[in-house]
This record gives sequence, C-alpha cells and structure tokens, in this order.
Amino acid sequence: MAHFPSVRPRRLRENPAIRDLVRETRVYPSNLVMPVFVRPGKRERRPIAAMPGIAQLSPDEALRECEAVAKAGVKAVLLFGIPEGKDASASWGHREDGVVQQSLRLVKKEIPELLLIADVCLCDYTDHGHCGLVQEAGDLPRIDNDSTLEVLSKIAGSMARAGADVIAPSDMMDGRVQKIRDELDAAGFKQLPILSYAVKYASSFYGPFREALESAPKFGDRRGYQMDPANFHEAFREAEQDLEEGADILMVKPALTSLDVIRALRDRFDAPLAAYQVSGEYAAIKFAAQQGVIDEAAAVLETWTVLKRAGADIIVSYFARDYAARLSG
Repeated sequence: MAHFPSVRPRRLRENPAIRDLVRETRVYPSNLVMPVFVRPGKRERRPIAAMPGIAQLSPDEALRECEAVAKAGVKAVLLFGIPEGKDASASWGHREDGVVQQSLRLVKKEIPELLLIADVCLCDYTDHGHCGLVQEAGDLPRIDNDSTLEVLSKIAGSMARAGADVIAPSDMMDGRVQKIRDELDAAGFKQLPILSYAVKYASSFYGPFREALESAPKFGDRRGYQMDPANFHEAFREAEQDLEEGADILMVKPALTSLDVIRALRDRFDAPLAAYQVSGEYAAIKFAAQQGVIDEAAAVLETWTVLKRAGADIIVSYFARDYAARLSG
C-alpha cells in the first residue's frame, strides 16, 4: 500500500462539503425496501404496539401507505399478510382472493412503477404459527419439509398471478427455491426473480414482527429450520444452495447482528445481497429515541450506511418511508 506522509485525515473532515465529497459509502432511496403488513377490511389501520409508527393495514390503506412510500423515493415494498382465517394447511396463503393478493392487484393497478415483493412463508397462514406443515411424530410434532414445499409453491404461484414482481421465500425449508422456481417457470413466470431469505438466523430480534403478523409459534420454536446464530460457515452453504437452485437475490436476516456474514457473502458471491433490518432492531431504535437516549434519524442513517458498507445492495427497513428523503441524492 502506498504511503502518503503528508496526508492529514482531519483536513478532510472539518469542512462539511469536503466530507461529503470524499464519502466512501452512500445509501440511496432506491436501495431501500419498505415492509407492509396487510389485513382484511376497509379503512383499517391497526397500530402495532411493539413497532411504533407501523400498523396492520387493509388493502385500501396499504395503497395509501405505498403511495407515501413511493413519494419518499422508495421504489419497492415487501408485503406480508394477516389473513381472514388460519388453518393447519395454510390454505389462506394461496387463495386468489387472499388479502395479499388483493393488495398486489390494487397497488399494481394504481402505482405500476412500484416494485412489489411478495413474502412467501406459511407462518402467516398456519394456526400453529410455524413456517411449515406439522407432522405428528408421537408426542413430538415436527415440521415436514417436503410437504411444505408443495404449499410454498402454490403460494408463490398465486402471488405471481396477482401481480408480484419478486417472490421472496422466507421459510428456510430445504429445496424451496428449486420448487418455487419450477412452479413459476411452469406457470409462465420465468421472468420473475426470486429473492431468497438464504441466511435467516433464529433470532431474538423477531418478537415485534410476530406480534405484527400474529404468527408466534403455538409450540416449540423455529430453531429446527432457522439457522443457529452461532454458525458462520453454514451461511455459505445455505447461500450457495439457493443460488444453485435459482435464487436471484440473497437476503440476510437480521441485519446488524450479521455484519460479518454480510461482508463474507459479498466477498464470496457476486449475486445482489439484501439485509433485513428486522422488527427488533427497529423497535430498539424507536424506544431508545422515545426515551431521549439517541437521535432516531442519526441512528437510522448510520445503521443503513454501515449495512451498505458491509456489502448490502438492498436494505429492508421499517424506517424506509420516513427517512428515505434524508439520504444523499
């Protein structure tokens, strides 16, 4: 590395215009994705106590939310559903008149330029709250991987027909990317990319999300299919498998506790990489700001910059709508 003995870094920091001129990492509104929770009804906006500023929205209110998101300069939303009913087979997930499907059609009609990403998982739709179908095995229920793939592919096909631009499987079942890719291709949606939650840790930071989606497991936990936060090299195996099966974009979740993984995946793979700033990370900043402990806007922009610096191309964040306009243009 060349040595520049006359350089004084402080000279590049004192003047704000110079700081901006030499800034190495920048986040733009187009790098952001805003999650949206959709529920049945009309003119429904139910605040989520654990996530101040976020609400469950009926399709018409979800449209208003998407309009605000687009106005802020954010070009993509990630849709989750709270269905009218839940059952053991997650049948509400692939109904053509499902709440997410309704929202996809409505938003696509009114805001065609907004990129619509549809989350595909069973936890939204099962009455037991797990991401897969449950198979009874004596006194110990377990998640049946292969039968779950059939339902996931049905949900993906339904979302594609409703107007989704990207399909995002978040379940962490083995082989689900290949199964969904086959379903999409056979149904004439070869052009639709798959954004795979390739590295999804069994994190303690998902609590507020489960309140938002009403999807807390009724028994056990999700450690049998989500990754152990202690594991680093497993992330490579998961990401490589998903890419081989047809994933176009990789997602890491949660974001801030996975900076080392994000950096390592960026160095190893050339696929687009997304980081999900999850509900617990959002709530931690929100509640700390409410107590006057931190500056919310500064904390949000700093975390986004760090995620981009670590190697993320895309940042999924509940702060996207409110702070996108503050990013450098």
